[in-house]
Amino acid sequence: MFAKTFGAAVYGVNATIITVEVSAGQGLHFFMVGLPDSAVKESEQRVEASLKYTGYRMPRQKVVVNLAPADIRKEGSAYDLPIALGVLEASEQTTFQRNLSEYVIMGELSLDGQLRPIKGVLPIAIEARKQKFKGFVLPVENAGEAAIVNNLDVIPVGTIQDAVAFFEGKKDIEPLVVDTRDLFFNSQNDYEADFSHVQGQENIKRAMEIAAAGGHNVIMIGPPGAGKTMLAKRLPSILPPLTLAEALETTKIHSVAGKLGKQAQLLSKRPYRSPHHTISDAALVGGGSFPQPGEISLAHNGVLFLDELPEFKRSALEVMRQPLEERKVSISRAKWAVEFPANFMLISSMNPCPCGYYNHPEKECVCGPGVVQRYLNKVSGPLLDRIDLHVEVTPVSFDQMTANRPAESSETIRERVIKARDIQTKRFEEKDGIYSNAMMPSQMVKDVCEINQAGKVLLKTAMERLGLSARAYDRILKVARTIADLAGTEEIRIEHLAEAIQYRSLDRENWAG
Repeated sequence: MFAKTFGAAVYGVNATIITVEVSAGQGLHFFMVGLPDSAVKESEQRVEASLKYTGYRMPRQKVVVNLAPADIRKEGSAYDLPIALGVLEASEQTTFQRNLSEYVIMGELSLDGQLRPIKGVLPIAIEARKQKFKGFVLPVENAGEAAIVNNLDVIPVGTIQDAVAFFEGKKDIEPLVVDTRDLFFNSQNDYEADFSHVQGQENIKRAMEIAAAGGHNVIMIGPPGAGKTMLAKRLPSILPPLTLAEALETTKIHSVAGKLGKQAQLLSKRPYRSPHHTISDAALVGGGSFPQPGEISLAHNGVLFLDELPEFKRSALEVMRQPLEERKVSISRAKWAVEFPANFMLISSMNPCPCGYYNHPEKECVCGPGVVQRYLNKVSGPLLDRIDLHVEVTPVSFDQMTANRPAESSETIRERVIKARDIQTKRFEEKDGIYSNAMMPSQMVKDVCEINQAGKVLLKTAMERLGLSARAYDRILKVARTIADLAGTEEIRIEHLAEAIQYRSLDRENWAG
């Protein structure tokens, strides 16, 4: 006898429907073909044990399981349930009233027939709806994630008995329906960290507002305890809220990486990722034998915070250069390649020297001659070239910490940021793939960031007297354009340029002595 069920494989952030064909006939042994990996091959033992535990049996005849298309490698343990149901139908141990071919079926079996959760459910559900399947049968823990997709019956099952009873028509399981969009809009701005909790540091808050308004990358240089990490954690709270399209794309990435957890739903807040400086290249950018998204993809549409930037491996930082420009990560293997989105804001921080107290107003630096410059040189020029704002952070005085003056809330700052972003959306509406000032190529900067003669004189003087490098020119103009957008002015005024110039600390010659 022959049976056919349908599962799915996830490559990158997209799914491909896999046909699971089961044939039971004369002969002996169990065969699995279609490029299965070790985890898929081991499903024979899991399926046999779970069938025996639940009152069924593995047929004592030749069983061939084909995973088609046969030229695509299949990985993971999520094919257990469709294989088990296919074996039951092909061996005529039961008669299914519902058509197996109308459903995508996924789930890992335990030896007692319980179903364990799987990864990548959201892209599978999206592909199932696209291919016009009636429903998606999957473990209970994953049902909330799949229910994000409408017009698809999400059937949660806890055991293989539940799945068999459902297809036999002996048990009706109500499709799970979750109003995720209502939850999404109600929790969009529910951030625990708020800028109203920060006393002092008004200049740093201003830099963060400019970065959020223009999508600019930031590096903060200052001594330990000055508040760099605290300020970085609050940046997502002033970014514009996620759109539904952005939320869906971000949730897909976290689903593929298995980061959504049991109470999975549509991500409503911009992600904030802060990996440790010991992270490997593949963990930061993505990769592996079966490529998984890295931290820069998990920060897609959000913030990636790299604390103590010079302590990261040079190779790990250098592989970020291309994703910072292209807003995506391409991972190639001999026979195929995948792409992960990586449109994130890079916020980094560092001490000015190994001891942390170079240029400190009160404490003395104990680093020897040349040590400070060598420390700063750990961060390459090409990487700094992709960071628009260099901000010097100074410690907050005791008087500022105890003043208890009311500080601006994140909501108030966010309103100004959204207005500036609306201006940019209108400006770039005919430019494909450009949504903010930070994304402008050099040629567009000349057209969008025109300055008057007085501005040119100021910029020339600043570059000569402060020793600014040539690469700072475009960055200054982009930041000045954002400052003008925040001010609601069409032209870039001289005060906008002056403020933008001060955010190029690390471009100044002899900054570190």
